[in-house]
Amino acid sequence: MDCRQCATPLDRPGDYCLVCHTANTDAAVLELDRERATVTALLDGAVVGQRTVTTTPEGEGSDEAVVVELRNFAGLVADEVRRKRPEEVYVTGDRDVIAAVRPQLHYEFFRVEGEDPVQRVIDRQGEPALEVVDAAPAEKLGGSHSTLIGGRSGQRVIQTVAGHPHVKKVIPGPIDAGGASSPTGVRAKATRADDNGNVRVLIRDGSSVQENRVVTTAGDRELGEHVRADLNEALREAELQE
Repeated sequence: MDCRQCATPLDRPGDYCLVCHTANTDAAVLELDRERATVTALLDGAVVGQRTVTTTPEGEGSDEAVVVELRNFAGLVADEVRRKRPEEVYVTGDRDVIAAVRPQLHYEFFRVEGEDPVQRVIDRQGEPALEVVDAAPAEKLGGSHSTLIGGRSGQRVIQTVAGHPHVKKVIPGPIDAGGASSPTGVRAKATRADDNGNVRVLIRDGSSVQENRVVTTAGDRELGEHVRADLNEALREAELQE
């Protein structure tokens, strides 16, 4: 593949051109499994390059060997993304691999679901972009109920949700102590989006349940469902959801 601006041959399809400083990828899709990762480069809604990286997990190695192997695997994936310098990075797959890749890249990760994540991203690129709320999580808290169930874990739920870039405000609700008891500790879940794209996050701690209203920048149910999926994945990564 040649650079679309100056026609200089690129080492790999979709690479950023170091001659004329032109990006030849506008979005990267990372499909991250524990032993195999595929990085797909997109430009103007079309696939311009795809590269697969593999690893062999340290099944019976020491804890340090497992950490090093995973970090090296994540580094190879991150290197491939850095070569492209995309505007957006979409990700799906193994939570441990995602967690290992994230700190090695200075990009916000957009989560994507479905059997064909690349096609889903291509479809989403035609949708209106969601407004990003550039505010600290603490600044997004509101409402008359200041008590949160679950102690530090409950606070971590709210911080995780409020930290999402498409969340405007989190409004803690009243606590219902009459639910069925859960032995799994504090657990949280974002519910189906309403017609305005807003969701509710339920926090359960033992027999107590708290419903928290989450105002998003989505504006309609379909875009709100994307935010809901992101929030649930973030809660799973934080080990606050089964």
